[in-house]
Amino acid sequence: MHSDSPAEAPLNPGLVFEMMQAHQRTSALKAAIELDVFRAVGEGPGDVASIARQCEASERGIRILCDFLVINSVLVKEDGHYRHTPTSATFLDPRSPACLASVAHFLGNPGMREAYDHLAEIVRSGRTVMPGDGSVEPDNPVWVQFAETMAPMMAPVAGPLSALVLEGSTAPMHVLDIAAGHGLFGIEVAKQNPQARVTGLDWAAVLQVALRNANKAGVHERYQTLPGSAFDVEFGGPYDAVLLTNFLHHFDQPTCVTLLKKVRAALQPGGRAATLEFVPNEDRVSPPMSAAFSMTMLASTPAGDAYPLSELSAMYNEAGFSGITAHPIPMSPQTVVIGRA
Repeated sequence: MHSDSPAEAPLNPGLVFEMMQAHQRTSALKAAIELDVFRAVGEGPGDVASIARQCEASERGIRILCDFLVINSVLVKEDGHYRHTPTSATFLDPRSPACLASVAHFLGNPGMREAYDHLAEIVRSGRTVMPGDGSVEPDNPVWVQFAETMAPMMAPVAGPLSALVLEGSTAPMHVLDIAAGHGLFGIEVAKQNPQARVTGLDWAAVLQVALRNANKAGVHERYQTLPGSAFDVEFGGPYDAVLLTNFLHHFDQPTCVTLLKKVRAALQPGGRAATLEFVPNEDRVSPPMSAAFSMTMLASTPAGDAYPLSELSAMYNEAGFSGITAHPIPMSPQTVVIGRA
């Protein structure tokens, strides 16, 4: 599906030091977001004294932090003044509508990061050492934080996914959004099709976030909720489409097939099941962001993985789906895989 396979790297001992100290980059970006450095840089004039004053921080600390951000290509420094790169202006300045700064709260969650301090133990056992079943523990409060903070990262994907699911239809339809989270995917379907009704399925506390977002989007009258576990609750239906966004990767293949069979049984004949996933190439090492997601699953779940298209297709086929197609989302590491009942 992708062709950007990594080339063999030249001899580089610096790579060892970079990986050992990569935590500094994470902490520096998180600190800059917490201190509101990117707003201060955007508002100018960008000298150390003014940024320190706006951030209520020491000049020494701000100078060293901003220099570090420049070294890592997040900011630019000219004549002692700092300014945005196009990337930081778009994705880190809170004045930008595309700002992703809120994702730092979820990605930097101590409970999620702590697992990596025990990675050798995780590799030995082949599963997370987080309490219970890690991120898939029932009613894990981390998913409320995910719903509240990760919407900016998912919003650009919601439009293309919804267009693929709807295929231009504006006819009445009923859509089930499994692991709805922030609800943006189902909400976007309802926005693109004024006759679509959406049922969001997730833990009750998470669905409160989805309901607020549905209200903001003006589709709350066509948005209902189904609280509980996707493996336990009755789906109802039949549905014209089912969304499984960033969900299958949390589980092993037999569990995914079990769920997909349940999904197929809840669909109208010819209905569509749309999965949004990080889909690596068959070599499982490219493209980098999609392939590396398997490490996140190793650290945080008992059996999750980033599955190549061949394995996702096999799951769909075993569950009784046909006409399976894959649609990489432009400017995103994710792919939509669609199967028909």
